Amino acid sequence: MSVSGQSGVRINLVTICFPFFFTLFFPWIANAQPVKLSIKETLEKVQHNLPQLESYRQQAAAAKENIPLAQSSLVPDLTAGYQVNVATYNNITGMSYPGFLLPISGPPSATNEMNFIPGTALGALVKWNPFTFGQRNAAIEKATAQYKQANAVYDEQLFQYQYAAVNLYLEALYLKQVLRISEAVTERYKVSLEQSLVLAKNGLKPGIDTAQFQSAIIQTDIDYLQTEKTYLQKIEELTRLTGIDTPAEKMLLTDSTLNPSLNTDDSTSFGNHPYLLNIEAQKNTTEASLREIQRAWVPQLDIWGNVYARGSGIDAHGVVNKADGFGLSRTNAGIGLQLSFPVLQFSKINIRKKQYHFLLKSDEARLAQAHFDIAKQVESATLQYKQDAKIAAKTPVQLKIATDVYEGLKLSYEAGLIDYTRLYQSQYELTKAQLSNATAQLQLWRSLLSIAIAKGNLAIFTDKL
Repeated sequence: MSVSGQSGVRINLVTICFPFFFTLFFPWIANAQPVKLSIKETLEKVQHNLPQLESYRQQAAAAKENIPLAQSSLVPDLTAGYQVNVATYNNITGMSYPGFLLPISGPPSATNEMNFIPGTALGALVKWNPFTFGQRNAAIEKATAQYKQANAVYDEQLFQYQYAAVNLYLEALYLKQVLRISEAVTERYKVSLEQSLVLAKNGLKPGIDTAQFQSAIIQTDIDYLQTEKTYLQKIEELTRLTGIDTPAEKMLLTDSTLNPSLNTDDSTSFGNHPYLLNIEAQKNTTEASLREIQRAWVPQLDIWGNVYARGSGIDAHGVVNKADGFGLSRTNAGIGLQLSFPVLQFSKINIRKKQYHFLLKSDEARLAQAHFDIAKQVESATLQYKQDAKIAAKTPVQLKIATDVYEGLKLSYEAGLIDYTRLYQSQYELTKAQLSNATAQLQLWRSLLSIAIAKGNLAIFTDKL
């Protein structure tokens, strides 16, 4: 009974503790699951998770605020102020100190008296520029151009970071394929090692074959570890660009196939290239700045208006009544126009106009050069893709031949008809064919990516996935 009783206790403890341990370790099991990542997800994560791109977004948002700032110059400027001061009898009629109002509070002083007299003033000043002879519109156009340029800078930076991330993705995908090839090589060597042990035991092959296969396995393991290190470094950099907080060992790249077809009918279409749009935006900003400078040497028309009230502790006859100094006993109002013109600024403005004419010609030259360079880049990338597609069509045939040769020589070696050298050479040729096929596929991906980059449209690449 004691044994069954102990077993019963043991069973109960397991029943009680199992849910506890399952609950405790379940988060760890969940976290151990690999994080899947496709190329399209990579593009989205770069766009939304990279802090550097958020910096460019905020700069564009800040530039946008310049537009309503330039438009606000149409609103009148109203300044109001109230002032209370106590000054000597002698000074209250003419004392001046920094501020909105001047303390002119009473009549001139006929005698030298140091009696302190209070005074007050309340006023409002309006300044309005309803007519700016094109200056306001030029400022709005410049602010709009600067906002568009900030957006163009963001788009170009996004394009560059997304290209870098996709390129890393392809390199990591290639290295993962190399790791699979390395594992297959190791497995083949292990099979050959076992067979060589049997043949050596039966006296059909020398024992040196066994040592050679063991050496080959060790070298393959070293190659595998070196490739794995590079692969993990690529994945680590990819997680940095995508903002994924996951160890490189837990990342799983899901895209591995490509549709090797390309429509080259529109091979010269690159008008929406982010780099071109950025240069065009810079050119438009320079043009807007030039128009703003051209509007600088025009008259300035201001409408002024003010309302002013004051109080003084001294009346017009010099009689002091300090209580009157705290009331507003005199009021004034006025309105008028002021036309001003920067007569001597012509030379300065003319120099700035010449300066921006040169800058505009520089932007036009950059834009022309960019058009030429991108056209050549598109042409080169398209040619490269066509050649790489032909190569990628040949490597699977080469791989099949190498596989058939290896399988045939493997049977011959097992039968003791050939030596280690021929089998090892066939294994080497098979490995070489596998790597050539993987390299050709990667190069085909990268050639298509080059076309997408040259045209400034990553959808050309992602649509082929």
